[in-house]
Amino acid sequence: LVTCSVDRLLILWKLTTQCRAYSFEGHAEAVTSVDFSPDGQVLASASHDHTVRLWIPCIYGESSVLKGHTASVRSVSFSHDGCSVVSASNDKLIKVWSVSYQRLLFTLFQHTGWVRCAKFSPDGRLIVSCSEDKSVTIWDTRNKICVNRFSDYEGFATFVDFNPSGTCIASAGSNNTVKLWDIRTNKLLQHFKVHRAGVNCISFHPSGNYLITASTDGTLKILDLLGERLIYTLHGHKGPVLCVAFSKSGEKFASGGMDTQVLLWKTNFDTLDYEEVFKHNFRRTHIDDPPHLLDIYPRSPHLHDENLNSVEVDPSFDVPDKQTPDPVVINI
Repeated sequence: LVTCSVDRLLILWKLTTQCRAYSFEGHAEAVTSVDFSPDGQVLASASHDHTVRLWIPCIYGESSVLKGHTASVRSVSFSHDGCSVVSASNDKLIKVWSVSYQRLLFTLFQHTGWVRCAKFSPDGRLIVSCSEDKSVTIWDTRNKICVNRFSDYEGFATFVDFNPSGTCIASAGSNNTVKLWDIRTNKLLQHFKVHRAGVNCISFHPSGNYLITASTDGTLKILDLLGERLIYTLHGHKGPVLCVAFSKSGEKFASGGMDTQVLLWKTNFDTLDYEEVFKHNFRRTHIDDPPHLLDIYPRSPHLHDENLNSVEVDPSFDVPDKQTPDPVVINI
């Protein structure tokens, strides 16, 4: 597990019985985002120091610096083939970098406000970004143009990502909401109002059936997307929860908060056979290649605004105390 912080460090946590953490120094200011390459061989990080760094996660702590942005870099993310990295910055630009050549490939510009997040689609053909200009924008990576835009006049999206099949995007909002859009039909599929403060991060379960959210209200919430309902509210952090991410298998997820804590959670979807879920999901979403965005005629959106109830979970009462002692930290 890798984490980043305003303390300027990347910390690589070895999740074994002998808990050990490797601390990587290099950025001159707060580190805002970090991502593992799909094969786990490279780390990418973004910082307020205007740079993106690529790291080899080993005891030598080697890194290379990608310079091009002129303001704080808010987000960094790998493409699913691991060949490219996309970064989003307060300079209102999105940049795509080659990992192997460590150079800038192209820049996307149309946002008029700080860009908070940018992510590749699973097939690499699209990039979705969100900005404080209150827009969520979809870009074609081949033509380097904007092909669609969703606007939210109630607030701005703080985080955005594609679902595992690449047919939908989910956005986390400063106005306490989470929205799911079908990019093939331009339809707003689901609109969750379950938090009492801004939503800072979201993560899809690998099956695509669940979405976890992290909010400034101090809670994590797990949404059942098929049932269109909230199923769990998780209390553990003392203060705003800044980030959350499912593991590749979906059996665990990690969250980080303003309380300087990193919490590792185990999902209780144990009643499901993961392989069967994946098979079913693959059949359901891979009958044919999804149509390209430009081939679809847009339709009008609709809302899902029902009152949503959930089970409240407080780790201090309902979950065995699995807090680990402070690990041995090796500075690199």
